[in-house]
Amino acid sequence: MSYSAEISRTSPTAFLFLVDQSGSMQEAMENGKSKAQFVADVLNRTLATLITRCTKSEGTRDYFEVGVLGYSGAVAENGLSGALSTVILHPISRIEAHPLRVEDRTKRVDDGAGGLVNQTIKFPVWFEPKAAGGTPMCNAITTAAEQLAAWCDAHPDCYPPTVLHVTDGESTDGDPEALALQLQRIGTNDGQVLLFNLHVSITAVIRSNSPLRTLASATATPSCCSACPARCPHICRRRPRRRASGPRWNRVASCSMPKLPRSWTSLTSVPGPPSCAEYGPAHPLRRNGGQAHRFPRGQ
Repeated sequence: MSYSAEISRTSPTAFLFLVDQSGSMQEAMENGKSKAQFVADVLNRTLATLITRCTKSEGTRDYFEVGVLGYSGAVAENGLSGALSTVILHPISRIEAHPLRVEDRTKRVDDGAGGLVNQTIKFPVWFEPKAAGGTPMCNAITTAAEQLAAWCDAHPDCYPPTVLHVTDGESTDGDPEALALQLQRIGTNDGQVLLFNLHVSITAVIRSNSPLRTLASATATPSCCSACPARCPHICRRRPRRRASGPRWNRVASCSMPKLPRSWTSLTSVPGPPSCAEYGPAHPLRRNGGQAHRFPRGQ
């Protein structure tokens, strides 16, 4: 298992976010937001970033299929609503086409003279915060396994799916460890499912020598799964190509390489497996044995 398959429109990969929506997620963080609101904001920024990096002049290219499972009470269900509520995993172009709404938000930006000014930005929303009930983690992992087994059967030669599990507490429906190991045994011919756990808390703990800086009061410890290659590979770093295009709600110039928003990356900047903490677990473009994945130019 090499984790070396090229990611393209004809050979996509998948991201599945498992999001804890239990009652404890309503706790307030140091920045005044609830943990549920913080996670929702970061997840929405992550989706927007993935879309922007997959958008070319002719539109959004389906390099990824993306889904969200939210779990609370006794159930795990589709975390996306509206037009995206029918199935769990969607091509990234369908995500781009169906936000619930686009909000105007204020962002502090450099004014070029050493100060900061307020700038209004468009903020698309796909995922809404929710916090109620228990933490049916076993149910969520089982549901994720069902979805990803079907996806891998349909995409046998693609880069394997990546699961990012975001939670602030313990399971209330049993020990999820055995189920998580079973989830990691699902895979394609290119490798097994990659599972990472991000723990959200109300206080920040950062490595003193970390180059990353937390943008909100949250911590996470990424758990490198058993399917991850023994030497966690570097992210492909190719010189970005500038272009003046973007999704319909945000036409901006950006590079062609997908990457995580800094807010999400900050969740990984705490003690944990050094390779995962340094490079960020969600990025699909990795090196394997010194050979970089080729992000397609014309496919």
